[in-house]
Order: sequence, then structure tokens, then C-alpha cells
Amino acid sequence: MNRKPKPAQNAVNVASLESWRQTLLTRRQLLLASAGGVSLLFPLAAVSDKPVSSGNPWPVIDAVQQHLFPAEANAPGAKQINALGYLQFVVTDATLDETDRQFIIRGAGWLQDISQQMLQRPFVALNAEQREQVLQKIAASEAGENWLSTLLLYIVEALLTDPVYGGNVDQLGWKWLQHTPGFPRPPADKTFPHLLS
Repeated sequence: MNRKPKPAQNAVNVASLESWRQTLLTRRQLLLASAGGVSLLFPLAAVSDKPVSSGNPWPVIDAVQQHLFPAEANAPGAKQINALGYLQFVVTDATLDETDRQFIIRGAGWLQDISQQMLQRPFVALNAEQREQVLQKIAASEAGENWLSTLLLYIVEALLTDPVYGGNVDQLGWKWLQHTPGFPRPPADKTFPHLLS
């Protein structure tokens, strides 16, 4: 039997979702705020006026991904599904909004700065307990929570994507979830970026 939600229930759900959506700080607003200083984004840490740490953000992002989605005995983790490779694919995609790209990359610099301030060590040099402390600290701010949520979103995409996009290596995510993909699967020359060109 197909049950449809009652109109009153539907109206409540729509109102709740709209209220929730309006309370969220968008990535675009976060980046605009960053022009005024990183301390607006991560107010829990006193950040100097110097630019966000330069350098390679990928080891930091890789460490965060592995902490957020570790491997378990019968489940692949971020490393096994190549979550980092998938995120790099996303970030280099010309169709990604530049604001979103910068938000992902700059987040690694902000995290490094907070790690240095809290524990006087780079994030990648911390043990699991110390990493958790730093991540809990930034998750306490809306911007930090938004950044971590963005990384989690792309980890889940890497888990579920067709391997042609760089994630879900050897279909590990599909196998873990006992998912049978639809056919035909996309060949390399028919993937999303190629279709737009």
C-alpha cells in the first residue's frame, strides 16, 4: 500500500527544513567572512593576521579523512576507497564553484593553524586522540562544522561513486554495502566532465 504524507505533516516538514536551511552559514558567506580574518571563521582560536598557511593541503585533508572514516575489520576506510583521490578529482573539476574549491583547500590551512596553536604541532604529526581534540575544537564553530561536513560528504561520494571517477577503488564501497551497480557503467570517455566539453 502506498502511503502519502498528510498535507499538515508535509507543511511541518517543509517549514522545519526551511528554518534549518536559513540557520546554516553557507560556504560562500564563510569565504566572504574570511576576508575579514580567519578568526571570524574559527573564533575558538586566536589566529594572527598572517595569510592562511601555504603549502600542500592534501596531507592534512588526507589525515582528516582517515580520522573521520577509518577502516574497520570488515569495512573500508577513506584510504581504501581513495577518498583523497576522489576529492582531488572534484577540486580540479572546472565545473566546481571557485568559492567551494577555496573553502575546501583553505580549511586545511585553518586546521593547521589551530593545531599549531593548541598543541604546537602540525595536524599530521598528532596522534589519534590529539587529532580528535583539534577536530572537536573546530567542530564547535559553524564554519568548522561546515568544513568537516563538506569533507564527510565527499567521503560518502567516494564510497558510492563509480570507480571511473577515482573513488570506490575495486568497488570496495559497493561490495561492503552489497550494492549491485546499474549497467551500463560509464566508460572513461563518457564521464561527467567529458560530457560537458
